[in-house]
Amino acid sequence: MATPQTSASLFSPDVLFDNPVFAGGIGLASIGAAAAFARRGAIVAFGATRRRLLVNVEISKQDPAYPWILAWLSQPREAAGFIASRITRIHNLSVTTTTTHTKGPYAGGPVNASFFLQPGYGRHVVKFGNAYIAVSREKHSTANMNTGEPHEIVQLTTLWAYRHTFEGIFAEAHRLAAKANEGKTIVYSARGMEWAPLGDPRKKRPLGSVILDDGVKESIVADVKDFLSRQGWYVDRGIPYRRGYLLYGPPGSGKSSFIQALAGELDFGVATINLSEMGMTDDKLAYLLTKLPKRCLLLLEDADAAFVNRRQRDADGYSGASVTFSGLLNALDGVAAGEERIAFLTTNHIERLDPALIRPGRVDMMLRIGEATKYQAGQMWDRFYGDEDNSGSRKEHFLRRLDELGLFGTNPDGTPSNRRTSTAAIQGLFLFNKSNMQGAIDMAQGLIPRNFEEEDAASDAAHK
Repeated sequence: MATPQTSASLFSPDVLFDNPVFAGGIGLASIGAAAAFARRGAIVAFGATRRRLLVNVEISKQDPAYPWILAWLSQPREAAGFIASRITRIHNLSVTTTTTHTKGPYAGGPVNASFFLQPGYGRHVVKFGNAYIAVSREKHSTANMNTGEPHEIVQLTTLWAYRHTFEGIFAEAHRLAAKANEGKTIVYSARGMEWAPLGDPRKKRPLGSVILDDGVKESIVADVKDFLSRQGWYVDRGIPYRRGYLLYGPPGSGKSSFIQALAGELDFGVATINLSEMGMTDDKLAYLLTKLPKRCLLLLEDADAAFVNRRQRDADGYSGASVTFSGLLNALDGVAAGEERIAFLTTNHIERLDPALIRPGRVDMMLRIGEATKYQAGQMWDRFYGDEDNSGSRKEHFLRRLDELGLFGTNPDGTPSNRRTSTAAIQGLFLFNKSNMQGAIDMAQGLIPRNFEEEDAASDAAHK
């Protein structure tokens, strides 16, 4: 029978370590722990070394530079050397397609398609100068709650020693984007709570293509340019750096066309908001106006439409715009109103606007852009037929014909005619007679405004 002394000796350190089974287990466990510790240490050391040696730049899809970087990555580039050409070879591509109509006698002719290949989702390597750039384009599972689009990022990685390469990359990407939009005007619209380009950029409209009455266009352009040159003046005097314009008058007088042409003249974009849009609220309007894209004219068309929401609900339950009068005032000139802003309001019914909306500070300059005048009709004739009508005799005949029809507000005998026409109607007449000056003169009677409701009533009465 084992004595207590004998049992204790079995568990003594000397006996345990003399046991080959126990000693082997301890050795294996020690080796495993040392290996795990070494592995973890290597990972930590690698991470620290990576952080020391590499630099990352992440560009989100919500950032304006995101499409610029994708366009820059789409540029063809040839790597010098056999190894470099193999390293920078991109295997995963995505395509962006644009279509244009071929130039021909018919607008509905064949369509040309242009395909732009760019690095797809995954990891790629490109070379810029002497630096190799690792590119990782990823699509996340989360999505934008406003649009439903998945979030995307592009991450650029290079050695710390080449960190200044990113400045060159972004500069070149911006230069490419500016070159692509050269001669074009970008129009932005509100998409949810963010601004997004509305379709492709439009070709700039020449300022001379918009014919306003004598001196009207020049006064607005001069005022806008003076405002842009005086930011320091406003700051020194503690005045909010913003300017508001109200263009009012009948439809077809050229209000929106002039704003688009002015944006092209200034090399600005146009950010447009529809105040009667379903879902437009005071908070959303105020937020959008504080987040306007840089170098953009703000356009609020049909400002009077914001105050017609007192009507009854439609069958679909929609009761009109939800922008209130006070909400619009606060967005334009409230405590939270943004600065560095040029806002244009347009309306066909100035009598519907409250005086509080058009007071100085909210609207600094009001101009009526009305019916066509003799000056405008003459300028438009020169623009369409000036190359053919060298003597100007046909122009005088056309203007005399409009006078006979009383389309400038008075009859030939000086009495009020109560007739007016619009520049849009004159342009439509000229477009119908592109190379036929006499046809435009003969069809001038078609410029007389027609009241279809009265004509229909008279026709109904005649048939009874």
